[in-house]
Amino acid sequence: MATPVEAPKLGNTVEECLVAKWRKQKGDAVSAGDVVVEIETDKATFEVAAPVGGTLLETFFAEGALVPVFTNLFVIGEPGESVEGFRPGAAADQGQPAGGRQDRQTLSAARQESEEMPARKPAWQAGGPLHGGGIAAEPGGQAGRPAPLSPRVRRFAEEHAFHPSTVQGSGPGGRALEQDLRELYHSSPRPSPAAERRIQDGASIPGEGSGPAGRILSSDLGPPPTPMSRIREKIARRMRESLATTAQYTLHSSADASGLVALRKRTKGQGQGANIGDMVAFCAIRALLEFPDLNAELIEGRLYKHPEIHLGFACDTPRGLVVPVVRNAHKLTLSELALAMQELAAAATGGSISADDLSGATFTVSNLGGLGIESFTPLLNPPQVAILGVDAIQVKAVRRGGLRNGIEFIDSIGLSLTCDHQAIDGAPGARFLKVLKEKIENVESLCTI
Repeated sequence: MATPVEAPKLGNTVEECLVAKWRKQKGDAVSAGDVVVEIETDKATFEVAAPVGGTLLETFFAEGALVPVFTNLFVIGEPGESVEGFRPGAAADQGQPAGGRQDRQTLSAARQESEEMPARKPAWQAGGPLHGGGIAAEPGGQAGRPAPLSPRVRRFAEEHAFHPSTVQGSGPGGRALEQDLRELYHSSPRPSPAAERRIQDGASIPGEGSGPAGRILSSDLGPPPTPMSRIREKIARRMRESLATTAQYTLHSSADASGLVALRKRTKGQGQGANIGDMVAFCAIRALLEFPDLNAELIEGRLYKHPEIHLGFACDTPRGLVVPVVRNAHKLTLSELALAMQELAAAATGGSISADDLSGATFTVSNLGGLGIESFTPLLNPPQVAILGVDAIQVKAVRRGGLRNGIEFIDSIGLSLTCDHQAIDGAPGARFLKVLKEKIENVESLCTI
């Protein structure tokens, strides 16, 4: 009996997924548990496995297609079995409940996403073949309207495969003459046959080539553009929204990191995994308990202060930046917090993290100190009102014991706090940093491993 497999609902906020890669092809034999397809949400990549063994009878979407959740992705069964009843939209066409749970309009849009986009024409062919049409006139004719072309102009364009989108016509009324097109042709850089093939594949075009008379050679071309992934698009959109909808400011401070370094050395010697970033996050949680205004969200003009601290932490993955969330982080010891962050980071990096583990943060920590960054401006993750950036540990000269005593060199860790001025003024943000500094400098007595 044929068995359809749907696009799963990967978290409460996920409504569609992208078909990233088919690991099995139509006609392949599969066993129960074999990974058939990789799908991608706006936050992570997941694998969809075969629930039963058999033959992969049909795949309903091409790689790159957007598919609503609960829509049939593929069918497994015995050779010769019909799959038409499981094809997305097929049952709806007959007035019966569809195999998926989306309406026909949504399914049609998803199928449209999977169609191959037409190849982009090179810059010198942007106007397309001149089959009785015209070349848009530049100033001198009527801008934006086609200038009338003579048969000689169209013949020259076809013979030389030269179809510019605009040309300065010198004839009456801005009419393009053969001489106008000929002059533009000889003054424009043109590709060699090898370069033209690469351009058709999407290679970027330079302003002029290195060949004779500016001819564009294959070696002059840059790599083809890389389309943004769904995750990268989501990151870009979130960052634009962050800057457009909040009034961000950043405060920079530092703390004596001697206690952090000593505690890290001691716990590492005991085989425990808490690192400097984990310790700073733990101290930040303790500081948030005293400053609940920063553990809040600003939604449609209302400030929601949360009694629970759900700590988000920025995580660099092969697919881009994601923010896993440690729930009820204020209830964890340092070692428990470190373990939770390590497990979530490993799942995010491997692409197996749940979508629900990437949502719901009330405060975020971004640590670039391990990469040597001395100071940076972390961007808010709206509707959160604050985010803490953890900078690198550096040697810093400080004065100890008054003006007459000497200078002492210490390990100092930088802290960068970004707040939304709509909800948090500068003074409360500064007081939070002051308390955080104190907790970091007394981390050895604060932490119960």
